Amino acid sequence: MTLSMDPKHLKRYGRIASLLVRHGRSDVVRRAGLEPSLDGDLPEAAAEPGTDAEMEKRAASLTDELEAMGPTFVKLGQLLSTRVDLLPPAYIHALARLQDRVDPFPFEEVERIVSDELGVRLSKAFESFEREPVAAASLGQVHRAVLRDGRAVAVKVQRPGIRARVREDLEALEELAGFLDDHSDTAHRYRLAEVIDHFRRSLIRELDYRSEARNLDTLAANLAEMDTICVPKPVESYSTARVLTMELVKGRKVTALSPLALMELDRSRLAEDLFRAYLKQILVDGFFHADPHPGNVFITDDQKIALLDLGMTATVSTRLREQLLRLLLAVADAEADDAAEVLIGLSEPEEDADTDGFTREVEDLVMRTEGQTASEVAVGAVVLELVRKAGEHHISPPSELAMLGKTLLNLDEVGRTLDPDFEPNAAIRRNAAALMERRMMESVSPSSLLKAALEANELVQQMPRRLNRILEMLSENRLTLNVEAVDEVRLIAGLEKIANRITLGLVIAALIMGAAMLVRVDGGPEILGYPALALVFFLAAAIAGITLALRIVLRDRE
Repeated sequence: MTLSMDPKHLKRYGRIASLLVRHGRSDVVRRAGLEPSLDGDLPEAAAEPGTDAEMEKRAASLTDELEAMGPTFVKLGQLLSTRVDLLPPAYIHALARLQDRVDPFPFEEVERIVSDELGVRLSKAFESFEREPVAAASLGQVHRAVLRDGRAVAVKVQRPGIRARVREDLEALEELAGFLDDHSDTAHRYRLAEVIDHFRRSLIRELDYRSEARNLDTLAANLAEMDTICVPKPVESYSTARVLTMELVKGRKVTALSPLALMELDRSRLAEDLFRAYLKQILVDGFFHADPHPGNVFITDDQKIALLDLGMTATVSTRLREQLLRLLLAVADAEADDAAEVLIGLSEPEEDADTDGFTREVEDLVMRTEGQTASEVAVGAVVLELVRKAGEHHISPPSELAMLGKTLLNLDEVGRTLDPDFEPNAAIRRNAAALMERRMMESVSPSSLLKAALEANELVQQMPRRLNRILEMLSENRLTLNVEAVDEVRLIAGLEKIANRITLGLVIAALIMGAAMLVRVDGGPEILGYPALALVFFLAAAIAGITLALRIVLRDRE
């Protein structure tokens, strides 16, 4: 595959090429044929950083450059911050701090977009609508408003022109990822094209606010039983692909609470309930809010936890849920062998995978965590470290695992902000039994029970008849066991045929050699000027050779 160098992508190629050069991959730029997209001469690849401080400096520089390149690359950086199997820790930490904040766009544009999407003037749809946004990000911004029925709402409005810009960025990224997958062993091993494809689908869903509205409804229904957790509900009639209207959450970010405000909360209960809610999402429901950083977790005025911004979510298959529970329990109980076994079972080891080395690395990691207090151990950090070590040993874990580790790492931070004594490992152990029971109960559906009952009924009905047949055959000495094994009779016959062919071949060779020697002997009868005995030997060898060849051809064809 070669790059098309599409003129509309040329500027993006240039920025990506410049980024690769500054971070030590000018060889990739040359092989990709991206030199024409650069403004000047292609600089030499930057030397690999020799110290942690140098790597941290370059990682911070990469973060700044991604922010300057626009919303698509900010989102890409946020995704890469979960892929500890792809990037060094310094880059992971730097990318995790990527800020998705930009200047707000004018209120006139907000008014136009909302009116176009809802089909009515802003003044007709809302009793009031604040001109200044409460938050502005690269994809959209949020305004407070009041509906005609008096409900206070938050209205998220998509940034004008953002879809076309993101679409062009994604086209350039997909083309470049496909090229690198074909020409770089490292890119192919880490399935770069697959990573970009996953990113494309995730970002397209995030640009459709109807998808986020469905996520809000789903999560609210899944957590309805938890009194201390709330999710804002969308207002369906006021929501479209580019406008999302939802209940207004009155409260403050967890990190914005003063020490005095924290003292007024039942902090240990809130931290426990938040962690339990996420364990339920991940291990029972299979659908979880994948971005619970402190900015997306609010404490409401009535002292509840509100989960906001459901643009980034993840789903977990039934099989993966069961294995994740085993993995979390192994990490919580410092069972290194179990953790390594589960992770290898979840992953796709490559041909050169070093599973023994990975198991030793996991044992070292667990030994280090055993010396720490429970409050010092961050279960999310341990999961991310496991994923990173798996990548180092050419074991490819599922991408959901890295996202899970990042989610748990954010939960660790939020939980300890609420309650400095909160222990995630202890919370996992406390909730594991209840989660497993819940998981088993929800897996038993009426249809599965009916199917099992029918099969059991058939077994009971057929058992007496089948048992009578077995006893009757046993009493008459007619019970036989059929075991398929090597047929030694046919095997020996085949070996005999091979030996006979070899023997006949040796006899033919001896006849030819004898005839050749007799040709030199003078005297005796002759046929056509040759010694008669030598000619007889030649004829006998020829006839035997032809016969052997024919038998071989005919029998082998059969």
